[in-house]
Amino acid sequence: MVEALQEAKAGAQKREGSLYPLVVQHWIGNENRDSIAAETFSKLNPATGEVLGQVARGRQADADRAIALAVDAYPEWRARPVIQRADLLRKVAQLMQERQTEIARVVALETGKSPKDALGEVGAAIEMGYFIAGEGRRYYGHTTNSAMAHRSAMTVRQPIGPCALIIAANTPIANVAWKAFPALLCGNTAILKASEDTPYTAILFAELLKEAGLPAGVFSVLQGFGEEAGAPLVENERIRLVSFTGSVFVGRYIQKVAGERLAKVCLELGGKNPLIVCDDADLHAAADAALLSAFSNAGQRCASASRILVFESVYEQFKQILLEKTNRLKVGPTDADDLGPVINAAQLSQMLNTVREAVDRDGAVVLCGGDRVNDAEHQNGFYMAPTILENVSPQAAISREEFFGPITCLYPVKDFNHAVELANDSPMGLTAAIHTTSIHRAQRFTELSQTGVVSINGPTYGSEPHMPFGGLRNSGNGFREAGMEALDVYSDWKSVYVKYDPEKI
Repeated sequence: MVEALQEAKAGAQKREGSLYPLVVQHWIGNENRDSIAAETFSKLNPATGEVLGQVARGRQADADRAIALAVDAYPEWRARPVIQRADLLRKVAQLMQERQTEIARVVALETGKSPKDALGEVGAAIEMGYFIAGEGRRYYGHTTNSAMAHRSAMTVRQPIGPCALIIAANTPIANVAWKAFPALLCGNTAILKASEDTPYTAILFAELLKEAGLPAGVFSVLQGFGEEAGAPLVENERIRLVSFTGSVFVGRYIQKVAGERLAKVCLELGGKNPLIVCDDADLHAAADAALLSAFSNAGQRCASASRILVFESVYEQFKQILLEKTNRLKVGPTDADDLGPVINAAQLSQMLNTVREAVDRDGAVVLCGGDRVNDAEHQNGFYMAPTILENVSPQAAISREEFFGPITCLYPVKDFNHAVELANDSPMGLTAAIHTTSIHRAQRFTELSQTGVVSINGPTYGSEPHMPFGGLRNSGNGFREAGMEALDVYSDWKSVYVKYDPEKI
């Protein structure tokens, strides 16, 4: 491993004709840095199983180095006027737009998704950058009256301090943008713990920040595994905010550890999202929405539809339509394909075990898929066949736990009330969708759905950068990222009173 680091020559060298470096390093102090322990691990291409490169394996010492720089850089960065910070971030968004094809190629390499899907993700990240940069000129507080004479009252935003941003691999550049842009706009310094499965995407973003003029130490990228590189960030008392996207299990650990010192914690923890198909729905349109919700991005969305609830009167008809559409899906990494691989071999193994346990233990019936795509073209990648199950109890593990892959379950429901009851019968509450031509059903479901996002006659995913995103119960801890509401994550409020004396005029 030490030899691999030496061969990389500070991370700048790449194989001839390759976009990917021999070693993906940390980004600390506005430059690539080796791990202090000189350890690496292999990053594989999910589409082919081939080694893309080595990745620096961060540990406590690397986290401490990044934190120290973030602490030192914080006073100067927070003192910079917010409009100047916004101007810098707008320049980053412009640079991303100029180089979106290159960024998308790296996203596609690291995730296995198609070039067009990767390019769409980069576009969403760019839009987030422009939106947040615009908020620099709308960094509003409030002015109001005081109950006391000759006194004014107002509120202003203030930064929080050094932040830890811990992201998932499913949409790597979008995940970076959702956290980094608002964190930096609000005057915080930030250390991003990149997913071990998408390490280089984060480095490209950091390089653009430097090119736009971001001072050293304001933004760092730490590579490595959660328990080795992420935990030291969560546990460090100098980190005043932890923003995390990932599993409920890890979210609870972060809430406990960081919350014990009263650090601010923002959690987005996924979902078991229902899509309801009513008896008056356009069944083909509903099936298209269900197909995209369950299988696009290989089902690796926190807003994926893993529970499809169908009125009994149209259940068999809808099932056949959905199966026909699913069986026509193409699996692979090209623009001609509909879904790519899951992110790594461990994730694929978990998917297969999830289906096996649902069948063997809970009596589920596999309608299609359920196994690995293992022909000559796909056998070295981490491909799971699009999978639909039925005869699944709402209380079975597969009905209640997020599994983050191209698997969904069909449930017959008696009527609208039964559908709403089953939709809300979940430990999570992130997104939900209903397909109906009745405005009355649509409006009533909007009122009753215990989720953070509701979609009428659409998929369960598709939130936009200017809208808040987040969920209830095990889907998060109440904060929302994206939208103006992201500023409430990355800043604190300060109330200001000004007393004046008319006699001294």
